[in-house]
Amino acid sequence: MRGIIFAFLAGACITLQGVANARISQDIGTWQAATITQLTGFIMAFIILLFVRDGKKQGFKLVKPLYLTGGAFAAFVIFSEVTAIQNIGVTFTISALLIAQLLLTFLIDSNGWFGVAKQKMRLPQFIGIGMMILGVVILKF
Repeated sequence: MRGIIFAFLAGACITLQGVANARISQDIGTWQAATITQLTGFIMAFIILLFVRDGKKQGFKLVKPLYLTGGAFAAFVIFSEVTAIQNIGVTFTISALLIAQLLLTFLIDSNGWFGVAKQKMRLPQFIGIGMMILGVVILKF
């Protein structure tokens, strides 16, 4: 249950962040909005880290360098999301974003990429993804 609550919280925050970034970018530019978002996100994460301290410094040595660059994807996420919101609106952007996430996670799970355990995808998973795509198509019209 805790995982579902955090997933919903993350989804809400992604949407709110996208809308805020789209508004900020209208005034100062998309990459400037991405920069501000990354900076404030870093500051917030650092403040929380100071209080939570849920990891170990030594753990950084165990992480593959490629994975340490994962945060860099956020710059492209922000730019792409802001641009999409400005062009097609919030609802369609977030719907398409979720489908893209599902399709990529489907590939990651079914192929066992990045060291995750392989998951066998069955007909219900295919139907679910198809229904989401159909839902987005219906939303667009």
